[in-house]
Amino acid sequence: MAGTVIVKDVVIGEGMPKICVPLVGATAEELVREAEELLTLGADVAEWRIDFFEEAENLEAVLSALGGIREAIPGIPLIFTFRSAREGGEREISNEYYAKLNRAAAESGMVDLIDVELFAGDDIVAPLIEWAHEHGVRVVVSNHDFHKTPSKEEIVARLRKMQELGGDLPKIAVMPLHAGDVLTLLDATRIMNEQFADRPIITMSMAGKGMISRLAGELFGSALTFGSAKKASAPGQLPVAELRGLLELMHQNL
Repeated sequence: MAGTVIVKDVVIGEGMPKICVPLVGATAEELVREAEELLTLGADVAEWRIDFFEEAENLEAVLSALGGIREAIPGIPLIFTFRSAREGGEREISNEYYAKLNRAAAESGMVDLIDVELFAGDDIVAPLIEWAHEHGVRVVVSNHDFHKTPSKEEIVARLRKMQELGGDLPKIAVMPLHAGDVLTLLDATRIMNEQFADRPIITMSMAGKGMISRLAGELFGSALTFGSAKKASAPGQLPVAELRGLLELMHQNL
């Protein structure tokens, strides 16, 4: 059975799935406005999607924008995420800059978690996890398949590898082509949670077909879900207020 991860005052892996809201502004000014709006939405966690930022390849500009976000939401756990185009993000960068970007974020003292893509390669993932942990930063190790849903066995295998590498929050998001794919994701989540996980996991089936997976985490074992403020960062995200109401309804009846 999975344990918990505590970030600031947020306990991930206990009770209702926590709600993470992505920040997707293109400029530093837009990002600060988005961050300030989070305070009225009741988000549990924020995620800065750097790949949406127009100066993503300027490390100095990234760290400056990060400072503005952190100042706006000092009490909300913040995930630092550059999502590559191959996993549904807005752009690609070199492996060297990807590692440099995440190392700089981890040592900045301004983020609580970094997101590292599993398929960036063990030679990048393992050192980044070690670096982050040395600087008191937790790590989401993630994988996103925007084309299909892998087999149940493959989903579990990827989540187990993320855990074995030392990721604090293994995460997988997959695209359903039919209703059976949603069931595959949910049952893989259940199996991982009940048989292998010693920490919280995050799973979701994307788009409209997969929306139920964003609501049923407490039952099947996914500890965090993503909701949108104005612009969704992935297909199937619900507005935060609607999402919280549905999660509370599920929680009250379990």
